[in-house]
Amino acid sequence: MRLALFQPDIPQNLGGGIRLCACLGVRLDVIEPCAFPLSDKSLKRAALDYGPLADITRHDSWSMFMGAPARREGRLVLFTTKGAGPLHDFRFEPGDTLLMGRESAGAPDEVHAAADARLFIPLRAEARSLNVIAAAAIGVGEALRQTSRFPGAGKA
Repeated sequence: MRLALFQPDIPQNLGGGIRLCACLGVRLDVIEPCAFPLSDKSLKRAALDYGPLADITRHDSWSMFMGAPARREGRLVLFTTKGAGPLHDFRFEPGDTLLMGRESAGAPDEVHAAADARLFIPLRAEARSLNVIAAAAIGVGEALRQTSRFPGAGKA
């Protein structure tokens, strides 16, 4: 299971994504360019003390991400307000990569076209959208639940 962040706009959200993935044992892909400078030093700062627990792969571009060997391991599942179906009707698989678009602009057409599935998280009619990491946490949580891959599951 992987979480991919497409060209993140907000460094704090990247930090939240790192922490989410570190805590749940999910690999993180960061698809650049980011809207902020992303150096090794800033990545370490964003990770805080979760860095050693995080498995992070940086990709210089969308095409580099799509060409990466890990991309061939499973389906690309895009979370978008323009999704074709609700999260709760989808059946996740262990090799899926859950992809979140940019905070400011979502995902461009080429990303939508590359996705094997496009999902939305049902919200109240008067609500526009969730924070990208809140949406990621819902998506990753549901995917781990369905695939019985929550870390420590079964511990009393």
